[in-house]
Amino acid sequence: MSSHREAPEISKDPVADSTDVYAFVSPDKPNTVTIIANYIPLQKPDGGPNFYEFGDDVRYEIHISNQGDAKADITYRFDFSTKIRNPKTFLYNTGQIKNIGDATWNRPQYYSVTEVRNGKSKVLGSNLPCPPVNVGKRSTPDYAKLSAQAVHKVGNRTFFAGQRADAFHVDLGSVFDLAGLRPFNQLHAIPLANMDGINSVQSYNVHTIAIQVPISDLTRNHGTPTDVLSPRSVIGVWSAAGRRASRMYDSAKGTFVGHGPFKQVSRLGNPLFNEVLVPMAEKDLWNARPPYRDSVFAKYVDKPELAGLLPVLYPTAFPNLKAYKKPRADLSAILLTGIPKGVVPGFQNYTGPVKADMLRLNVAVPPAKKPNPVGLVGGDPAGFPNGRRIDDDVVTIELRAVAGLTIPLVDPSYTPDGAASAVTDGTTDTNAARTKSFPYLGLPGGGYQTTPGTTKAS
Repeated sequence: MSSHREAPEISKDPVADSTDVYAFVSPDKPNTVTIIANYIPLQKPDGGPNFYEFGDDVRYEIHISNQGDAKADITYRFDFSTKIRNPKTFLYNTGQIKNIGDATWNRPQYYSVTEVRNGKSKVLGSNLPCPPVNVGKRSTPDYAKLSAQAVHKVGNRTFFAGQRADAFHVDLGSVFDLAGLRPFNQLHAIPLANMDGINSVQSYNVHTIAIQVPISDLTRNHGTPTDVLSPRSVIGVWSAAGRRASRMYDSAKGTFVGHGPFKQVSRLGNPLFNEVLVPMAEKDLWNARPPYRDSVFAKYVDKPELAGLLPVLYPTAFPNLKAYKKPRADLSAILLTGIPKGVVPGFQNYTGPVKADMLRLNVAVPPAKKPNPVGLVGGDPAGFPNGRRIDDDVVTIELRAVAGLTIPLVDPSYTPDGAASAVTDGTTDTNAARTKSFPYLGLPGGGYQTTPGTTKAS
């Protein structure tokens, strides 16, 4: 998945697991950028009585780099605190929750937002309430109302932190069964009948931290660029989560207590980077390092394991890819440096020579009137890998790139295999409908489901 359980250690610590990050020029407010960082993967809506929540002992961060060195120039830091209103009940709620301030919600959660800009910290908001999870029809009868109450306008910035429906779609059951792609089953070295993909993330929720801020807050000169080819128009974005350097178990309280400075335990820039490119033995190391130190992982981009496996798993489909032995300069540009001027006419999102895994967003590219879910490779420069929109089909985009579709951008002598433009895991976006305004992700599925496997907010 995008980064759901993508490394051995973080798979044991889901509350700190960065699952997806999105960055795009807001379609309904094009003078702003929306950044969404998701955590806590694969939440079953009926996972009570201890429902999912942010960790009070985890520091969640959204980082922005705008100077071309892949270092954080701006950080939005989120710290959470949880209260128990009635310590004598096991219930998450003791009655209907009609407003996020209702005393019937027994375990409310609050957060503070701190902006760190060029090393200087400023608290932007504190004691901001999250919404409860979507317990079900009786407990949270109007979840859309609860969600709206948790959208907080702080000056010219807007924040949200709470449960949403996961928007990612992928066929986990087939992909991790010897890299199977159901639409290409008969071409696989171990053939099965061709069929559509199955969305393994259907009906699951995540916890979302979302910000919507003016473009001028994020650019290096505090401007709102209009020149797509200017380096000032490009920002780098990634999310992270950190824990204290050590934890000790307090038997008197029955809980862990953290000590020392915060250390990064999870991060995410481009989808599937650590999931598919970084080998098992180095995944935990990748999670602990900052992006500007990613050059050590560049060899896995230059020669991705999956590109070598595709011709073996699908022997008749990728003869040209099998014969291609050059370093993958196309993937390095897409994932590690951004795409320089001259590669794609009228477009660039180059951040400089420092190789770093970040989403790179050119804020001078306006939102598309008719977005193409395969983004830039489909002729839509407002989509991935120019940032990442919620509806971008990143699995298909990255599969096609790894399969060689983007090699001609940097090596015109190469002819992609016919399968490269058609390869897909076969899934479609069957997740919850998006909202038309911030925070855009769909409402989370309710624990009391009328139809098992749905993501209806009921």
